[in-house]
Amino acid sequence: MSQRRGLLIILSSPSGAGKSTLTRRLRDWDPTIRFSVSATTRAPRPGEVDGQDYHFLSEDQFKRDVTEGDMLEHAHVFGNFYGSPKGPVQAAIEDGQDVLFDIDWQGAEQIRNSSLAAHTLSIFILPPSIKELHRRLVSRGQDSDDVIARRMQKSWDEISHWGSYDFVLVNDNLDQTSEDLKTIVQATRLRRLQQPALVEHVRNLQTEFEEIS
Repeated sequence: MSQRRGLLIILSSPSGAGKSTLTRRLRDWDPTIRFSVSATTRAPRPGEVDGQDYHFLSEDQFKRDVTEGDMLEHAHVFGNFYGSPKGPVQAAIEDGQDVLFDIDWQGAEQIRNSSLAAHTLSIFILPPSIKELHRRLVSRGQDSDDVIARRMQKSWDEISHWGSYDFVLVNDNLDQTSEDLKTIVQATRLRRLQQPALVEHVRNLQTEFEEIS
């Protein structure tokens, strides 16, 4: 058995809050943290590898996995199903590996209600202000005004669910937020539940105590 159980780390934020950069920095800090590989019913795109980019499933298989409780979370997006298979994540956790999920509040809620909820660490990233969030979306230069307006509305919908997360960070200083994120992960790895070897250690302490009593 591993000295510790892995964490199921959920990172959520509105678009433009800096989540992608924070995720990259977290994985640069600890490359053993790996992304969950999602399942999907859409067809593979050129160059995509099954089991590496996605687990490509038929719609019947996907629905069967959902019915049998083998998906931690799932959603129907633009005519296709997407989800997170439970088996690989559970195996990783038992092996002491942390698995990172970049999902929205709905996916996070499903995972918090799953059988792996006890090993979940959920973190929400807030922007310093709505004005700054809008500036970041505009500065990308990728979207029309209409698309940006829709993204802003979706961002506010996402922000409204901040209160259901374990930790909430205001990303007003990227370096400090990155350090805070590492601290949260380090501390949560030390939760009693994440350290199965503690039970045996305490038993050994009891045996020692009885021997000298």
